[in-house]
Amino acid sequence: MVLVEGVSDQLALEALARRLGRDLVAEGVSIVPIGGSKNIGHFLDLFGPRGADVALAGLCDAAEVGDVRSALERAGIGSNLGTADMEQLGFFICDADLEDELIRAAGPAVVEEVIRSQGDLGSFRTFQLQPAWRGRPHAEQLRRFMGTRSGRKIQTGAMLVDAVDLARMPRPLDLVLTHV
Repeated sequence: MVLVEGVSDQLALEALARRLGRDLVAEGVSIVPIGGSKNIGHFLDLFGPRGADVALAGLCDAAEVGDVRSALERAGIGSNLGTADMEQLGFFICDADLEDELIRAAGPAVVEEVIRSQGDLGSFRTFQLQPAWRGRPHAEQLRRFMGTRSGRKIQTGAMLVDAVDLARMPRPLDLVLTHV
């Protein structure tokens, strides 16, 4: 079971698995959105060594590492965990988040093409003109724009996975699927 923060993470990993020719259902692998990092302790209690004792892996944003680390330690899955320790356990960290990883891997031009295909390029251009975002780095604008409308991250993440060359796939996405 792969624990992820939200549905956008789930759909992105499922898209990558499809691109890699993997059938996660046939392999017995579930990708479970937990509704945010603060909920990981509950899922570790249910499915970790003190619960159903399922083989677990996970993906989290850099800002949520503390939540995940603490929950793993409380669940008896490790102690004094560093990043390398977490990766050995199958828990991988996106820098800063999944969208940031995918924007860097795809490049801004590809991301804009995905936004255009969704009919949102005009909205993005308007967003870029807002005083708070004018002059900011393009990748930063794209990342923030993805979170400005409910459902945009969910829709965009899998499309970006489909658009990224497999050789440039973000390390945490690649590694979490390799782990399971």
